[in-house]
Amino acid sequence: MPRKPGRVPLNIVLGLLMLYFLVPFWWLIVNSSKSAAGLFGGGSSLWFAGDINYVQNFIDLFTYGGGIYARWLANSALYALVGGIGATVLAVLAGYGLAKYSFAGRRFSFAILLGAVMVPTTALVIPTFVLFAQVGWTNTIWAVIFPTLLNPFGVYLMNVYARDAVPDELLDAARVDGAGEFRTFLQVALPMLRPAIVTVLLLSVVASWNNYFLPLVMLSDNRLFPVTVGIGLWQSTASTYGAAGSQSLWSIIILGSLVSVIPLIIAFLTLQRYWRGGLAIGSLK
Repeated sequence: MPRKPGRVPLNIVLGLLMLYFLVPFWWLIVNSSKSAAGLFGGGSSLWFAGDINYVQNFIDLFTYGGGIYARWLANSALYALVGGIGATVLAVLAGYGLAKYSFAGRRFSFAILLGAVMVPTTALVIPTFVLFAQVGWTNTIWAVIFPTLLNPFGVYLMNVYARDAVPDELLDAARVDGAGEFRTFLQVALPMLRPAIVTVLLLSVVASWNNYFLPLVMLSDNRLFPVTVGIGLWQSTASTYGAAGSQSLWSIIILGSLVSVIPLIIAFLTLQRYWRGGLAIGSLK
């Protein structure tokens, strides 16, 4: 069956977008295999050098600075998991409550929620720092975790999805059968919310993992840094001193950036089947 002519421009646009997103990732893969001489010795930055240096760069990455990179990865995993899961739980409860319960101030609360969605998170970092400084929470893991628990967009997404995906008649039927509110939520509403839950979880985990400005402001101990701030510290050091010394930081900076992306890819591929499966179940219902 011949393709429709109208799809050709769309396929071209999609192909260009795919290249736009894949070329930087390919650049990381290629240049993380190079030594300092390969990086600064000329040649194409989108193809491998004569010597493939993955193993040595990997060893240097996890031994430089006493193995601080492994600690940064562990910190990022802690911040992303605790912050992402906590933000998802709060978003599910708040979004479901706003969608399915009538109470005084509901419309006002939803208006406040919409306003919070439009406020950039970076604009709240300095006020949050001042608040946490007064209670002595700066330079602690809680200074990074607690602000990430609030996800207005996640609450809004759960509210919109729960409003349409969970029929009020089904909830009323469960209540008539004697189920309490908590049991109705867990056994009736929660399975229907799975696609939205996975979406909010992915967005929250990715946002927490990629968070840079908040931990940069809140933390001064480099042992508490996430991988984003740690690589930024290495980059500023490398920019200051260049390739001087026995080891150039640029090779491990590039490899460290590549390694830091891999957990996000694994998380997306792992949760994708639950995402697609939940969407299929919702369509059948």
